[in-house]
Amino acid sequence: MSLHPRRARRLPWGTIVWLTVVWVFLWGDLSPANVVAGVVLALLVTLGLRMASVDFHGTVHPWGVVRLFARFGWDLVRASFEVAFIALRPGYTPRGAVIGVQLRSHSDLYLTITAELCSLVPGSLVVEAHRLTGRLYLHVLDVGAAGGIEAARQAVLDQEERVLRAFASKAELRSAGLLGPAEVHA
Repeated sequence: MSLHPRRARRLPWGTIVWLTVVWVFLWGDLSPANVVAGVVLALLVTLGLRMASVDFHGTVHPWGVVRLFARFGWDLVRASFEVAFIALRPGYTPRGAVIGVQLRSHSDLYLTITAELCSLVPGSLVVEAHRLTGRLYLHVLDVGAAGGIEAARQAVLDQEERVLRAFASKAELRSAGLLGPAEVHA
């Protein structure tokens, strides 16, 4: 009886280096012991906590990425002031709501990116994400400040569109209904 040789596991070196760098920055000390500890911890995390791979069939569109992050930065600053105004306004009670938004894309990756960007903006928080249906449920701190329920829903769809225009392939954009008639045949 012969034993089959084990297939060597390909180490995710990019992830290990990235986690090590994050570890060193968190500790704020670039010492050999800290780097070794970061590498060991990164190996434990990457090999011990195997995550399912995420398929990416898109394309990185530099102009779309710039637009995505510029708008995200603007939303972050604007919403921070709005939440601060709500918190400091005496006697004001915000009217919160949980809204459901049906996303156009069926990709787990784009759903996750959209959900994270929406949650990072103050005043909204994703409370549930259904990956099979592509539906996000968000808590909106103040529906009035958001312009109403439909405006809050549209803000999430606009965020998803920016994500798709930054990272999706032409086929994914077509599937989401984001290509105009002239672009569909191109």
